[in-house]
Amino acid sequence: MDQAAQIEPESIPVSPLSRNVALLFAIACGLAVANIYYAQPLLDSLSSEFGITHSSIGIVITITQVCYAMGLLLLVPLGDLLNRRWLIVSQMTLSVLALIVVGIAHSSTMLFIGIAMVGLLAVVTQALVAFAATLSASADRGRIVGLVTSGIVIGILLARTFAGILTDLAGWRYVYLVSALLTLIMAGILFRVLPHYDQERESLSYLQLLRSVIMLFVHERILRIRAVLALLIFTAFSILWTSLVLPLSAPPLSLSHTAIGAFGLAGVAGALAAARAGRLADLGLGQRTTGAALFMLLVSWLPISYAKHSLLALIVGIILLDLAIQAVHVTNQSMIFTVRPEARSRLTAGYMIFYSIGSATGSIASTRIYEYSGWNGVCLLGAIVSAAALLFWSLTRRLH
Repeated sequence: MDQAAQIEPESIPVSPLSRNVALLFAIACGLAVANIYYAQPLLDSLSSEFGITHSSIGIVITITQVCYAMGLLLLVPLGDLLNRRWLIVSQMTLSVLALIVVGIAHSSTMLFIGIAMVGLLAVVTQALVAFAATLSASADRGRIVGLVTSGIVIGILLARTFAGILTDLAGWRYVYLVSALLTLIMAGILFRVLPHYDQERESLSYLQLLRSVIMLFVHERILRIRAVLALLIFTAFSILWTSLVLPLSAPPLSLSHTAIGAFGLAGVAGALAAARAGRLADLGLGQRTTGAALFMLLVSWLPISYAKHSLLALIVGIILLDLAIQAVHVTNQSMIFTVRPEARSRLTAGYMIFYSIGSATGSIASTRIYEYSGWNGVCLLGAIVSAAALLFWSLTRRLH
C-alpha cells in the first residue's frame, strides 16, 4: 500500500454531530465560499473604479480561483496535521482581514492582494466538510456531509444575488465589508461551538502530506479522468458567469446589479439535480449521467446565445447549464470517493484544484473574448469547451 493510502487513520467520532451544528457548518461553508463569487456581478463596477479594461477585468476572478487552488493544495491537507478546530477558526479570522483589504482598496494592486488572500482562505469550506465527516457517526455520515455540502451550493447561488442587491443599495465595497462582519461573527460562533476533538495522527512532515496528494494522481486513473472533466465543466461555468454581467449591464438591456445578481437564482435547478445525480451514481449509472449532463451542457449555449434578445431564453440556458454542471460535479465526486475511502480529504483537494484551474481559465478567457468578439464569441467559446468535455468523456468512459 502506498503512502497516500496510509496517512489518514480511521477515526471514531466522540459523539454524533447534531443537526443544529451541522446546519451551522452548512451556513459557515456558504458564507466562506460566497466570498470568491461576489466579484462576478461586480466586474463592471470594479472596471470603472480601478480603470481596468473589460478585456483584463477577468483577472480578478482568475486571481481568486488560482489562489483558491493554491489553498486546496497548501492548506486543506493541514487538517491531517493540525487541530481542525483551531485551523478553521484561524482561517476564518484571517478571511475577515482579507475582506477588509478588498473593501477599502484604493488601488488595483491592493485589490489584487486582498482578493488573492480571500481566494486562498476560502478553502476553509473543505476543512469544514472534512471535520463534519469526522465528527459524524458512521451510519449518519452521508446525510451530514450532504447537508453541509448543500451550504456550499447555496452560497455559490446566492453570492451573486447578495452582491447585486448590496451594490445597488450601498456600493460594491459594502459587499466585502458586510461579509467581513458576518465572517467575524461566524468565527466567534464556531470558536464556541466546535468541539475540542483531536484525532490520532501519524508523524508526517508537511512535505510528505503534500506529496501524498500528488501520488493519488499517479495511482488513480479515475481521479485523473474526473479531474480533467472538472477542469472543462468549470471552465464552461466560469465562461458564462464571469462575462454575463458585461452584456446585461450594457445598452440596450442596462440591467441593475440587483437584476443581474438575480440570475443566480436560476441556478437553483442545479442544486436540485445534485442529489438525484448522486443517487444515480450509487446505482452504477454514473457514466450515463455524465454523458447526458455533458450533452445538456453543450445544448445550453444555444439559448444562452440569445441573451441580448430574450431574457427568458437566457434563464432557460442558465438552468440547463447549472443543472448539467452540478450533475457532473456530484457524479465525479461520488465516483472518486469509491476508490480511497481513507484518503477522501486529499482526493477532494486534488480534484478541486482542477476545478479552480478551470474556473480561472474561463474567467480570463471569457472577458478577453468578449472584448474582441462580443457575446456571440463568448457563447462559441463555451460551446467549444463543452464539446471538448463531451468528446473527452466519450473517449475515456470505458477506462474506468
